Amino acid sequence: MSEAVNSAEQPERPQGRGPLRGRRDLLKMTALGVGGLSLGSMAFAPVEDQVAYVSQKVSRASKPSQLKITDMRIAVLDGVPFTSPIVRIDTNQGISGYGEVRDDADKRYALELKSRLLGENPCNVEMLFRRIKQFGGHGRRGGGVSGVEMALWDLAGKAYGVPVFQMLGGAYRKKIRLYTDTTESEDPRSTRSA
Repeated sequence: MSEAVNSAEQPERPQGRGPLRGRRDLLKMTALGVGGLSLGSMAFAPVEDQVAYVSQKVSRASKPSQLKITDMRIAVLDGVPFTSPIVRIDTNQGISGYGEVRDDADKRYALELKSRLLGENPCNVEMLFRRIKQFGGHGRRGGGVSGVEMALWDLAGKAYGVPVFQMLGGAYRKKIRLYTDTTESEDPRSTRSA
């Protein structure tokens, strides 16, 4: 008998969803109703207010047009068979882009480009690349330019929230072959795939 009394006391949910189970269900329904009323009240508000209301929950972590390069740092990895400088480019909005200096090149080849990048918008990858490519070439100096360009593309992708391959024209293949270098281990079993 107590079960029948309890179920009879609970109000019914609209659209046949069953009885309300507790305060949370009631609060959810109330929030949906209030949200609908407040959105409806925006119908006669100025356009600027409507845009501000609709976009209030949009992440503002990145405004690509206001992005500026503030710093460039290099970290050299230890414990790898060759020199591996990693470039990190920082921005005024807290986004960082990473690239690798290629061809066993020295970190200085990337660091010498820092003064040409500070204060610039990293989303202008092509313009910045044209500015720094003269300091590259076919030798090891090109490794610095390559690492900086990778970091710029990484930054642009993060700023726009898009994978870099999409910015470069989209996917071309579903699978690719990878090259893996040899290990320092003398044990031949360590190079086998699992």
